[in-house]
Amino acid sequence: MLRQVKPKNARAKRAMDKREPLVNENPKSTLFVTGPRTSQILKLCTADLRMLKKPFIETFTKKNDIHPFEDASSLEFFSLKNDTSLLIFSTHSKKRPHCLTLVRTHGHKILDMLELYVNPTSFRTLQQFKNKKPAVGLKPLIAFHGAPFEDPNQTKWTLAKSLLLDLFRGQEASEVDVEGLQYMIDISAAEAVEGEPAPELRIRFYLIKTLKSGHKLPRVEVEEMGPRIDATLGREQFPDPDMMKSALKKPKGAEPRTKKNIDMDIMGDKMGKVHLPKQNFGELQSRKMKGLKRGRTPEDVEMDDADEVIDETVPKKTRV
Repeated sequence: MLRQVKPKNARAKRAMDKREPLVNENPKSTLFVTGPRTSQILKLCTADLRMLKKPFIETFTKKNDIHPFEDASSLEFFSLKNDTSLLIFSTHSKKRPHCLTLVRTHGHKILDMLELYVNPTSFRTLQQFKNKKPAVGLKPLIAFHGAPFEDPNQTKWTLAKSLLLDLFRGQEASEVDVEGLQYMIDISAAEAVEGEPAPELRIRFYLIKTLKSGHKLPRVEVEEMGPRIDATLGREQFPDPDMMKSALKKPKGAEPRTKKNIDMDIMGDKMGKVHLPKQNFGELQSRKMKGLKRGRTPEDVEMDDADEVIDETVPKKTRV
C-alpha cells in the first residue's frame, strides 16, 4: 500500500487535488518505462507509439530494474507520481525477447497486465513508409478482426482488446468532424488451430483518403503508414473482480440527466410513457341500447324481434 502524504503547503495541496477522482476524467496518459535491458527494435517501436500517442505521454529515459509480474510496486509509484493510468514497460532478454508489457492501473494500483513479444523480422517503423502522417492529437478509427476477440470468456485476446482500446482511445468526444478522421488502426488475429503455433496479433496503421467519386459520397481508400507490428501474446494478469467492479462503477453526475418516462426509439422518434389511474368500468359512459338494459323479460325480447321483421311487400332495388 502506498502511504498517504499530507501536503506541506498550498502548492502541494493543489497538485494533490488534481489527482483526485473526477466526475469527468481527463484523457488517459501513458508512461513509457525502460527495463534493465532493451533492444533496438523496442526503441524504434516505443518511439513510434509515442509519436502516435502525443500529447498524452510521459517518458523515462533511464533504465529501471523492474520485474512487473514479480513486484510491481515501482510501477505503481511511477503511476502515482506522474498521474498516468497506463504504462508500457519494455525489456529484452533471451527468455522473453523484444517484450512490451501493457500495464493498466486503477487508483494507481495494478489492475491488469499483458506481455507482447514483438516479431523483429516483420516489424516496420513509421519512417519506412514514405507518405503523409496524421496530425497530433487526432482520434483514430479502431477495428478488430478475428474470432478470438469475440470470445465470451475472459482470455488473453479479450484482455488484449481491452488494453489496446484504452491505449489508442485518446480523449473523449461526443462528435467528431469527418475531416478529423485521418487514420485508422486495424488489429487482427487468426483463429487458433490445434497442433500449430499460437496466432500472432497483427497491428496495422492506415491513412484514410477521400477521393472524388462523381457522387455525393466520396470514395474512401486506405494506405498503410506504419508502424507494422506483429506480436505473440505472453504472460497475463487478469483484473481482480472486486477491483474491476470498482473501476467500472460510474460516478453520480457522469451521465446527462434525462426526463422521466421519455425515450427515443431506434428511428429517432421521441416516445413518452403516460401513467393513468385505475379505471372504474362501472362508471364508464356507454351508448344506451335496449340490449344493455337490465331486468328484461323474454317477452320484451320477442317484441323487439317482431319490430325488426322486414316488410316483403316493399319492392327491392335492382342493380342498374
